[in-house]
Amino acid sequence: MFFWVKQYYNIFAKLLSKTMSSIVQTLLSLAQEINPDFNRIEKLSQSGSARQYFRIFSEKETIIGVYNNDIKENKAFFSFTNFFQTQHIKVPKIIKIDTNQQYYLLEDLGDETLFTFLTKNRNKENINESVIHYYKKVLKQLPLLQLSGRNGINFSVCYPRFAFDKQSMLWDLNYFKYYFLKLVDIPFDEQMLEDDFQEFINFLLETDNQYFMFRDFQSRNIMLHQNESYYIDYQGGRKGALQYDVASLLFDGKADLPQELREELLQYYIEQLSLHINIDTKTFKKYYFGFVLIRILQALGTYGFRGYYEKKSHFLLSIPFAIKNLKYLLPKFEFSSKVPYLIHIIQKIVESDFVTSCTFPENKLTVSITSFSYKKGIPQDLTANGGGFVFDCRALPNPGRFSEYKNNTGKDKLVIDYLESFDDIKIFYELTTQLVSKSVENYLFRNFNHLMVNFGCTGGQHRSVFFAERMAEYLKNYYPNVNIVLVHRELND
Repeated sequence: MFFWVKQYYNIFAKLLSKTMSSIVQTLLSLAQEINPDFNRIEKLSQSGSARQYFRIFSEKETIIGVYNNDIKENKAFFSFTNFFQTQHIKVPKIIKIDTNQQYYLLEDLGDETLFTFLTKNRNKENINESVIHYYKKVLKQLPLLQLSGRNGINFSVCYPRFAFDKQSMLWDLNYFKYYFLKLVDIPFDEQMLEDDFQEFINFLLETDNQYFMFRDFQSRNIMLHQNESYYIDYQGGRKGALQYDVASLLFDGKADLPQELREELLQYYIEQLSLHINIDTKTFKKYYFGFVLIRILQALGTYGFRGYYEKKSHFLLSIPFAIKNLKYLLPKFEFSSKVPYLIHIIQKIVESDFVTSCTFPENKLTVSITSFSYKKGIPQDLTANGGGFVFDCRALPNPGRFSEYKNNTGKDKLVIDYLESFDDIKIFYELTTQLVSKSVENYLFRNFNHLMVNFGCTGGQHRSVFFAERMAEYLKNYYPNVNIVLVHRELND
């Protein structure tokens, strides 16, 4: 119990030390320097990085606000963005940068990514032609992005490394070793594995590596906007080989493209690349499968660190896809004889019962979110678990005291705008989402199947409804594998 209290206290202290309110106010002020009509801001779901994204609203338009205290990473993003635009590569426009370079504003490209579009337009292995059309559009543009490496892009701003060189590869392989192999309890001989890592790296470094390597070229970093594909999150880009980015896209874990489609798209990419430079297809594919492997091993390190170590269990959902891809790749490695011990370890991963048992199916946990009035009592939990969270909203500003809001609810824009104008509302939202997230991740990891979250206010009409709606939206965005049941008890009477 003390552990959880301490964790919650740490979250609260952290938020107070760099309050969400100050970040929001700085971004809103920056936006108002462009257009005074910007008057509302909404936090977007956070990804695996420390960057925080917000959507900023006026009556006629929206823009994206970003806060990131890693200035070197920001400078890389600014430099790459400016260069890509000179090359007519579709990336978000930078609207304004704060003088300290920790805050900046971007063009809003919407919410549709290639991954969400794929998810909506497939039936297991059957993928709609419209999705394949976008993949081919992306693969046609990819060579233009990669050839920036020969067209004058500034590699001196790359962060944390200027190239995907021996050091970068060793970082990725050690990440796999220490955050996946050790955490899933697969024993290995340290020296033998290290020797094979060196051989593997030497093999990969035989390729031409004078191109721009996006580094994280996957379906969630490709936005679909006005029938065009745009690229985001390339601040980790560096000098590297052509094969890495196409490997990242086609073997994107949860996208789970059918193998036949992967082969078709790879051939299409090679044909498009051949329009720009001379390519020997056989040699290209020889090294391509090596870059597929190092990408998957790096990803497993990430899944292990985020899932097993940090207990952010939604990352574990990607492990079965990575294992499936390793099974497919094993017979395709032409360099297997040079790294027999690494291949042996990969075989142990594929055959490991422990790895399989530590993953879990989707839709296991249900979170019931209820708004209620304290006049009628706290909702009962009828499941076997018992209990959950009860958040009291009565100390917050109450729109129910004003006649203009009496006939509205927390789902109406009039009430939402009123509540979001108060810093107390924003802080309460941040604290409650942080607390509930901790429990969701712990429950997923421990195979629990139900969590109850309740928001209460005086009448069960305004504040409690507002927060229940926001919590449901947050969990749907950040934990797509969780079932959400949303009930507004007093509104449903």
